[in-house]
Amino acid sequence: MDILQKKMPYSLDAEQSVLGSIIIDPECFDEVAQIIKEDDFYLELHREIYGAMLEFKLHSKPLDVITLVNSLVSNGVYDDESSARSYIKLLVDIIPSSTNVKDYAKIVFDKSVLRRLIEASDAIQKDAYSEGDKVENIVDVAEQRIFEIAANNEKRDFVHIKDVILETYNRLSELQNDDSDDKLGLKTGYSDLDKVVVGFGKGDLVIVGARPGVGKTSFCLNLATNIAKKSGKSVCIFSLEMSNEQLVSRIIASEALVDSYKLRTGKLENRDWENIANATSQLSETNIYIDDTTNISITAMKAKLRRVKNLGLVVVDYLQLMESEKGRKDGSRVNEIAEISRGLKILAKELNVPVITCSQLSRGTEKEKERKPMLSDLRDSGSIEQDADMVIFLSRDYYGNDPDKANLVDVIIAKNRHGGLGTVQMSWLGQYTKFSSLEENLTEEPNY
Repeated sequence: MDILQKKMPYSLDAEQSVLGSIIIDPECFDEVAQIIKEDDFYLELHREIYGAMLEFKLHSKPLDVITLVNSLVSNGVYDDESSARSYIKLLVDIIPSSTNVKDYAKIVFDKSVLRRLIEASDAIQKDAYSEGDKVENIVDVAEQRIFEIAANNEKRDFVHIKDVILETYNRLSELQNDDSDDKLGLKTGYSDLDKVVVGFGKGDLVIVGARPGVGKTSFCLNLATNIAKKSGKSVCIFSLEMSNEQLVSRIIASEALVDSYKLRTGKLENRDWENIANATSQLSETNIYIDDTTNISITAMKAKLRRVKNLGLVVVDYLQLMESEKGRKDGSRVNEIAEISRGLKILAKELNVPVITCSQLSRGTEKEKERKPMLSDLRDSGSIEQDADMVIFLSRDYYGNDPDKANLVDVIIAKNRHGGLGTVQMSWLGQYTKFSSLEENLTEEPNY
């Protein structure tokens, strides 16, 4: 049979059964809404009816045959009450009870997925036949189309605000009934910092900036380790500057509280070996993945991250070492960095996880150590500030003349779309490449 003659997948019985179940039992609407949306229905009439039901739910109005018929006629779905009442009565008669409504909704959703796969396949074929782009770009777009369907994160032309309102209601209800604060975002593991940051939200792009040698890489590694240990989620680290072994050595030093110089030279004492054994045992239980590919692009990152299960966080060290997909077409590094910055934000949004990336500051800040970093100091492009949901600066150089504050670091939250701004003081144990809250008072005896 010619593919053009094939009908798009859909189940008339399942669509009618879902609508009929809601009419005879409006309370089951919440169960249905967790599985399907309005445009998962194949027939336009069914989309209109479901949309009318959604209106009743949002306005807390009673739903029955009479009110639904009146709404459909008022909205122009039907020209007269007789036709509307006839079809609504058919929907009611077709289903004896709403007991299996979730099963019916799942059938509707599955058919919708199949239709999207067909549409995506058609678009992929057109792209391949046209040969209008680089092969790697065509493959990436094809993979992205399928990934969006598999992750149930498909792009729609527009989402009506009423659908978002319903999702917001459900989220607020979950937060109210959940005693934990995990839903607010991934915690940093530093109590003082969490009070200001609130948490790294899904889809957030977090920029960590500092002058050379202040510890931005160590700070990001500490965050990654804390989150991996506490959340149990997969944490992926892209290290564009250091090798896997160098990066892991830093993590071990900070977790075992073993002098990083000793790790490099191998001059370890018995107590050091014990601390390392305990730390590596705990680290082995986490799901931390490291990639030390140099000059990696957003496309390559995305392809690798899509295959990671239970992804919770992505760390990139660091932004200025990345390459854009198109290179410097106009010779402008500013435009290239702008493209990379925007790509990282899109990556965070598509994968629905926070992305933390280190960023260099402009060279002028190195000559002005007496002042704190500002948003305008982000190097190469103002788009970094624009794309970021959160910007964190680390500063400790201006304490250099005060021995009592030599190990203090100001963690400056300079931008935060979802929380407050402010400065949190933390301790910096340079020999261990370790940041800690002031209240921790870490010693050379780690607590396992």
